[in-house]
Amino acid sequence: MTQVAEQPGSTAGRLGSVVLDCPDPLELAQFYSALLGLDIDENGDKDWRSLTGPGSSLGNSSLAFRRSEEYVPATWPGTEAQDLHLDLIVEDISSGHATVVALGAEPLDPLDPPPAETARGWRIYADPAGHPFRICLE
Repeated sequence: MTQVAEQPGSTAGRLGSVVLDCPDPLELAQFYSALLGLDIDENGDKDWRSLTGPGSSLGNSSLAFRRSEEYVPATWPGTEAQDLHLDLIVEDISSGHATVVALGAEPLDPLDPPPAETARGWRIYADPAGHPFRICLE
């Protein structure tokens, strides 16, 4: 693991955005807008969209989507194309599952809807562009 020198009060920068490559930025922005209850920034274009609004755990940062003509969705299970995933906190796994599937997410692990009582506190899905994300109990 890389060691980082401790310099009190000094940082290299601050997080601006988490950016997901995809074939259609508006489509993916609409999915995450509905999922997270955030607005789509009106200043986007066909190659870039981002989300804004209160409730973002990124503070002043945003979740953004960039057009990539060479985009290849991640495979599950596997890590060939997966560089990161998002963890979304839900109050209830069953209702979280119903919501993300209704918005267009594809269940990856497990594939079946959750039972009424489940000991597992997370489930994995793919967004419409194929990025894996998890819904998790806090």
